[in-house]
Amino acid sequence: MALSTEYIVSSLTNLYGSEVVTADVRAWCAMNDTTYNTVTRKIDSYKVGRGKWNLTVQEKLEQNYQSPAALPAIEQNLIPVKDDTFVSFGNFTDIKKIIKSGLFYPSFITGLSGNGKTFLVEQACAVLKRELIRVNITIETDEDDLIGGFRLVNGETVWHNGPVIEALERGAVLLLDEVDLASNKILCLQSILEGKGVFLKKIGRFVKPKDGFNVIATANTKGKGSEDGRFIGTNVLNEAFLERFAVTFEQSYPTPKTEIQILSSLCQDKDFCKHLVDWADIIRKTFFDGGIDEVISTRRLVHIVRAYSIFDNKAKALEVCINRFDDETKAAFIELYDKVDEDFVMIDKKVDS
Repeated sequence: MALSTEYIVSSLTNLYGSEVVTADVRAWCAMNDTTYNTVTRKIDSYKVGRGKWNLTVQEKLEQNYQSPAALPAIEQNLIPVKDDTFVSFGNFTDIKKIIKSGLFYPSFITGLSGNGKTFLVEQACAVLKRELIRVNITIETDEDDLIGGFRLVNGETVWHNGPVIEALERGAVLLLDEVDLASNKILCLQSILEGKGVFLKKIGRFVKPKDGFNVIATANTKGKGSEDGRFIGTNVLNEAFLERFAVTFEQSYPTPKTEIQILSSLCQDKDFCKHLVDWADIIRKTFFDGGIDEVISTRRLVHIVRAYSIFDNKAKALEVCINRFDDETKAAFIELYDKVDEDFVMIDKKVDS
């Protein structure tokens, strides 16, 4: 017959008191013809240290739940700052409409790196004055990171809400950034993606989503992995997880006209901005035709104009910002820009800058 946690705790307490150690547990296992691993799994929530259990700790944890965390989230302003340089394009209007509607409508945004997926969600919330909680997903992200867990605060064990619970309780927008890097541990969000809230089994409390709560995910892939190897680390996501997103938006790079607007808000040299956009447009067309393996993103162009504002040298700004590419690609990109901008002068390596 399976031994219940209640029976194990009661029996251990009667024999050894409320505080037990490994030797006590092993002795109890021998007397009850069961394994050490089975028993320790059952009493895991009472563990207070290596080989130590306090069989009254669960009650204490529940009492401490209402104690404040190290920094109460309620005191923080989670509305993003409006960026005056932001230029609306792509799926911004649609995402803004979804957030403004107040309906729970999980949305998935996919597209190549550096084309403004995360930024557009942030600015949509800024314009609407809606709180945004952004979670950067990695292969290591698990339930404790997302939902929350017990933390040691001022010598006491206190329940600390994870970002998902904070978003649920505040009616905020939850942004799962780079969600295709997640492991199957992301499945702890299944009920939340249905708009039903979540039961916190560790403290026995159900959290219902507040009006306005929504989930938006961004990714470089559609959750099917990266066949070309461009996005190493992305994973094939569970189909049931993906199916819970009502809509999927494909975010492309902005049109040349829009991209010039973006760069012009950061750089006073309009000719330089236009040349950069023309240069990037040629590279992208070649990339999509399969002629090259690398692409210049909008983010990369922003890096270049900001480098220009620092170094006041177009050639240096261009070079330091494309040094991330291999030598052959870098040389080809520099050569192409030289053809686009007739006034461009390449850096003479013999001259000490």
